[in-house]
Amino acid sequence: MATGKHRWTKQEEAVFEKLTTPREIQDFLDGVEYSADPIYRCPRSVLRDRKAHCTDGALFAAAALSRLGEPALIIELTAVRDDDHLLAIYRKHGHYGAVAKSNFMSLRFREPVYRSLRELAMSYFPFYYNLDWEMSVRGYSTLLELDKPGDLPWRFEDGAVDAVIDRLVAVRHFRLLTSAMEAGLSRVDKRTYDACMAGANMAGVYVPGGTNG
Repeated sequence: MATGKHRWTKQEEAVFEKLTTPREIQDFLDGVEYSADPIYRCPRSVLRDRKAHCTDGALFAAAALSRLGEPALIIELTAVRDDDHLLAIYRKHGHYGAVAKSNFMSLRFREPVYRSLRELAMSYFPFYYNLDWEMSVRGYSTLLELDKPGDLPWRFEDGAVDAVIDRLVAVRHFRLLTSAMEAGLSRVDKRTYDACMAGANMAGVYVPGGTNG
């Protein structure tokens, strides 16, 4: 049983009580500022600061989904010459959906209509690109279950997020593309590029060959 600092406050509970569906959780994340800060925020800190990047957002969504009876699950999408991306996963009628915080409008919510994690990951493929117009997603991880006996206080402590990421990196990952597929990729088209960049916080965008790439 959670006690002390590992218990939600009444104010925090009041926010979660309004998030009764995955779509409402996504709407909350869409309403907070995209963070370009080089730090992790646990769900408690997201509520306090109203800021999040993709890791923070996935953990917040997992915490909120767990209150709806879903297991707290995340996966990682891996990329080349670009940031990786985290998704909180939920299921309905045996199909996968996702909630996510992203700097790009196309890498956020997915309805629970995907039969496998690979199908879900591939739904992001056409819209996942870098500033050099390169389609950049390459793989996905298996599910990481965040709540296990004696597990980390990731809901309440920023310092626990590093350990979550270490565990995520260590789980099995799968390639989405063969080498031949990668070599034959086209660049993203201009209309998709422009549309998906709408509203992006450029301070938080990965720059291939820059200080973050």
